[in-house]
Amino acid sequence: MTLNRHDEAIRLLAKGFADNFAEDVAGDERVHELMMEIAQEFVERNIPIVSEDSQIDMAAELIMNITVTKVGG
Repeated sequence: MTLNRHDEAIRLLAKGFADNFAEDVAGDERVHELMMEIAQEFVERNIPIVSEDSQIDMAAELIMNITVTKVGG
């Protein structure tokens, strides 16, 4: 697949800013809140824990055990 010049320029520009964007995302509290919400939903769907406190602890632990990285890094 051949990219046109515009698409290629956008791809290269995005690649050049990827590290800066990753730093901004990592420092944004909204990302952490969203990941916690998603993790809690995952726990509710997939892990049979009854205690709400334990569900929250499990969700937090799941988040601490993953690393989100950029593609093509």
